[in-house]
Amino acid sequence: MRTYDFAPLYRATVGFDQIADLMDRVLATDSNANNSYPPYNIEKTDEDAYRISIAVAGFSDADLGVEVKEKSLIVSARKADEQDKTYLHRGIATRAFERRFHLADHVVVTGASHENGMLHIDLVKEVPEALKPRRIEIASQKAIETDVVDAKAVN
Repeated sequence: MRTYDFAPLYRATVGFDQIADLMDRVLATDSNANNSYPPYNIEKTDEDAYRISIAVAGFSDADLGVEVKEKSLIVSARKADEQDKTYLHRGIATRAFERRFHLADHVVVTGASHENGMLHIDLVKEVPEALKPRRIEIASQKAIETDVVDAKAVN
């Protein structure tokens, strides 16, 4: 098991403790044995758009739940045991699960669909106008002097 010490990060920065906490959570989750079920893909579909596809064979729409809570996307499934069936081989896992995806700031879930045994969740990063980069015009000294001279001539 790998362990990382984030103490130097805390000593050299202010306000970045969320990044270290996120790294701690990810490293703790990676060591978890249940991390491989159910299998999933994360793809970038556009510059600011993403899609999470989760293999959910054997689950119906009623069995699945998708929820956004405190910057986390939580996908869960519950499956009632089928006591009356006798399997000779059971290769399709339909056990209950909960999978969490931590969302970055301004990432919102725009929709979810369930087709052909796959649950697709679409996400978009919507950066507010106030946080987008903007170009600032630089005034030259000559333009400022001309404005001052014009203002004096008007008076």
